[in-house]
Amino acid sequence: MNFFQRRTPLAWFNLTYERRKLLTAIAGVGFAVVLMFMFRGFENALYDSQVQLLKLLNGDIVIVSRTKTNMFVPVQFARRRLYQAEAFDGVMAAYPLYINTGNWKDPVSKRTRPLRVLAFNPSDDVLPLPGIQQHQQDLQLPWTVLIDDKSRSEVGLKQAGVVTELSEKRVMVVGTFSLGTDFASGNGNVVMSDQNFLRYFADLGPDEESRGLNTVDIGLLRVAAGKNVDELVKVLRDRLPKDISVYSKQEFFQKELDYWRNETSIGFVFSLLTTMSFMVGVILVYQILYTDVADHWVEYATLKAIGYSNRYLFAVVLQQAAILAFLGFVPGCFISYGLYSLTRNATGLLMVMTPSRIFNLMIATFLMCLISGVIAVRRVQQSDPAEVFGS
Repeated sequence: MNFFQRRTPLAWFNLTYERRKLLTAIAGVGFAVVLMFMFRGFENALYDSQVQLLKLLNGDIVIVSRTKTNMFVPVQFARRRLYQAEAFDGVMAAYPLYINTGNWKDPVSKRTRPLRVLAFNPSDDVLPLPGIQQHQQDLQLPWTVLIDDKSRSEVGLKQAGVVTELSEKRVMVVGTFSLGTDFASGNGNVVMSDQNFLRYFADLGPDEESRGLNTVDIGLLRVAAGKNVDELVKVLRDRLPKDISVYSKQEFFQKELDYWRNETSIGFVFSLLTTMSFMVGVILVYQILYTDVADHWVEYATLKAIGYSNRYLFAVVLQQAAILAFLGFVPGCFISYGLYSLTRNATGLLMVMTPSRIFNLMIATFLMCLISGVIAVRRVQQSDPAEVFGS
């Protein structure tokens, strides 16, 4: 027996016999791959974008109002709770973070759009981004802000020296930083000092809720090196007043993700759309493979007549499905990468392809094609050579 005898790649020949059909099949699989990538990408962007600010905040423990269901609900707690927490052994520093929304006027078009305002003492290392650290002194000047250079293009010019209006008051941009938008910030972000926060939001008139520095949106605690964060969290929960909630940063991170996954319909919608695109792919590939089986029904019957088993024919069709999965996934992945970049630049959302996400969707693509192959091959297995060659 010649162990080096090459077997005929029947699955490959079946697919490549008609190049036009092959290209159509690859396009069909690629289309399903792009759909899955985009729907899954929007879902991941939702989660990644919602926690990107939290990841960057410089704190080991987070304090929020007990009634705050997620990070961006406009509910505050008394600032004195931070002073009380700072007195505990192991707490190095306590930073207050103030969050509000202000209407930003495009200096060119004069149209206004809401931006999220993040305010803190510039001397506190609350948000250690290079652009913010570089302009700590500039932020201490009155009526100044830094603008997120990843804000949507509709906000207008995003560069130092721009003079416009924020909440109908004059403002000057003294620099930029890079953060990115999310579903809470909408159009983008600006950073200002806590004293400027008072200038813009302490006296808004009877129709809007004015803000002061005695109430805080998010409190951040820095923990001394070597101190067990989880144990300190338990102590603070037990001994601080019950009008606040205390979390480790990881706990609050997980709480935020759980909220968007379980308490909103957005995650369910994107998961449903991803599942639907998977089913569309199954149907498309099934039609492709079933058509190929029908076109080669006589050949398959001949193989069965000369002794080839159903298992061999089953393997041939599954090989075709696997080849289609690979040939369709590669261009679908590259097209999706371009669409991710386009979406990220247009919206500021974190549309990111990670190796694990690419691998998961590759597995889903192969599973999609194999399911289609299993369904399509049933006609081959049920065929009787006598039906084809009988008189």
